[in-house]
Amino acid sequence: MAGLARYWLVVPAAGSGRRFGSDVPKQYAELHGRFVIEWALRPFLEDPDCEGLIVALSAQDRWWPVVERRWPRHWPAARLAPGGAERCESVANALALLADELAAAGRLDPWVLVHDAARPCVTGAEIARLRAGGIAAGAGAVLAAPLADTVKRAREEGSRIAETVSRAGLWRAQTPQMFRCNALRSALLAAAAAGRRPTDEAQAIEWQGGEVTLVEGESTNIKVTTTADLRLAAAILAARGES
Repeated sequence: MAGLARYWLVVPAAGSGRRFGSDVPKQYAELHGRFVIEWALRPFLEDPDCEGLIVALSAQDRWWPVVERRWPRHWPAARLAPGGAERCESVANALALLADELAAAGRLDPWVLVHDAARPCVTGAEIARLRAGGIAAGAGAVLAAPLADTVKRAREEGSRIAETVSRAGLWRAQTPQMFRCNALRSALLAAAAAGRRPTDEAQAIEWQGGEVTLVEGESTNIKVTTTADLRLAAAILAARGES
């Protein structure tokens, strides 16, 4: 990955993971002897182009100190930001902390990669493709996978099919997502001021009229939402010999 523009990593990790069905948030579920979030961080923090990391944590988080105790010496230290009630608030808080730090140092507007704490299977090759695509576009880019399954829309009153939706041009958005710090921060602040809650960073940029490039990622870049996803992530890492 080295050789491209340097960047900062932002990881919103304040979610409770209610759908995961455990008292432990999904980002702290055990996966081959480590937490899910540790696998999610690893390819970035082993990249010499990663300038630093900001993690947004819940005030009730009691697992992050375990991560820090296991922190490899060659990884950059993490800055901690307060987590919000929703993902967009956590990312905005992290970007505010980053903007203050950069302003104090007289730094220019950096690239920022935002990555899900519960997405442990992204590869260095995918990250490099995203960064190249984002830099070439000059605005922003997201990893995404084209939809391969037939898509059905359910009726509002139940689970019966209302229609089959064409999957042409439809993609599943993944992370990381890559934007300039100031543009993303402005987009999130504008969304909040309008009472809107984007479900990912790209949506906030889109609402401001920005164009975002889709960079094809792998179907293995899954997000752990259920215990079944956790088993699948374990199998993916084992198949790569990373267990």
